[in-house]
Amino acid sequence: MEDAVRKALMYDFYGPLLTARQQDIYEMYYGQDMSLGEIAEQLEISRQAVWDNLKRSAVILDEYEQKLGLIARHMAQQALLTQVESCLSELKRLIETQGAADLVHVIREIEQLLHRIRFDA
Repeated sequence: MEDAVRKALMYDFYGPLLTARQQDIYEMYYGQDMSLGEIAEQLEISRQAVWDNLKRSAVILDEYEQKLGLIARHMAQQALLTQVESCLSELKRLIETQGAADLVHVIREIEQLLHRIRFDA
């Protein structure tokens, strides 16, 4: 997964668990694309303090993901949902072209994928 996407997901899932100050700095840097110097100037702190805060926040977010695994679960569910969409497209194609003879197999596959989304992923 691309680093920027991972950082955005980390913040989406675990950002509220950071302190208000950590959230502000993280959002300014990653969300608003502000430089360390711009953030430091706005918050009247050193660039090093901004950098330390960002690094500490990244470690905290990584620890939450390691313990809770919400992003990994989310990504697994998204992959399964893509498979469900594919099965539904195949089901639609079969209905349109062949009638109902081969539909039971595709329906069972969809049921299995939905079960995995609910209970495994």
